[in-house]
Amino acid sequence: MNTSIPWEWYRTFLAVLQEGSLSGASRTLNITQPTAGRHIAGLEAALGQALFTRSQTGLLATDAALALRVHAEAMANTARALARTAANFSRDRTDLRGVVRVAASEVVGAEVLPPLIARLRQACPNIVIELMLSNRFQDLLHREADIAVRMVAPQQEQLIARRLGRIELGLHAADAYLTRRGRPATPEELDGHALIGFDSATPLVRRALERYPRFQREAFAMRTDSDLAQLSLIRAGAGIGICQAPLADGIIPLRRVLAADFSLYLETWLVMHEDLRHSPACKRVFDFLAEGLQAYIRGPLAR
Repeated sequence: MNTSIPWEWYRTFLAVLQEGSLSGASRTLNITQPTAGRHIAGLEAALGQALFTRSQTGLLATDAALALRVHAEAMANTARALARTAANFSRDRTDLRGVVRVAASEVVGAEVLPPLIARLRQACPNIVIELMLSNRFQDLLHREADIAVRMVAPQQEQLIARRLGRIELGLHAADAYLTRRGRPATPEELDGHALIGFDSATPLVRRALERYPRFQREAFAMRTDSDLAQLSLIRAGAGIGICQAPLADGIIPLRRVLAADFSLYLETWLVMHEDLRHSPACKRVFDFLAEGLQAYIRGPLAR
């Protein structure tokens, strides 16, 4: 096997996997379709493996291609990390500039971080922020992100972690719903209400069910695995659901329901790869977000 395969071939290979065709990959990479075809043919010859078969709907990945995908994605993440790291070291040390990729859950990324990032950009206008929203953990060791907000303590020794505190979760409803349906006085009265909750049980949900077995999937009148969709349904007055307590004082106020009977806490951490501790831009973003998130946990953000 040829061990000096150009990175461009792997990049084209990943683009074909993602787009399903040479034409789609060429548009994504801004190269010609014949060039994309030569890259795939060259990679197949170098590896001694067929990577795609043709079908009426496009190119189908072979088992070999699917096995290589995770490694090609890791290469792409590393290439992006190299570019971000290089940009984070300005010749003028007094001029903070660079690209910092921040990963967070849907709710934290959409509801909590935007005002913090806006203030950060006012203070450091030459720092570019890439914001990734996902409820799965981004792999900081493979540099899928530079900084991540996590709800569990990190285990890897190569990560710098700062514990920010505990975010409280509680049952909430909009005024419109409570006016229409009334406020439950006991957990048993929830049986007569429209509840909003999960569709698929995650590890966090299963831990919550150990304390509150009443909230099984079948109890929910509306089910979604999107935390943002659950929050939107609560704000729209569709029913009673679980959300972060500090968000109740947001643009659409929410009322806490059965606070003495239902309360969960999310241990919250800010994490960064130790290799970035010498990057002025990453350190600035890390410290700024840590301070802002701790203020959020203590009380509502100023809006």
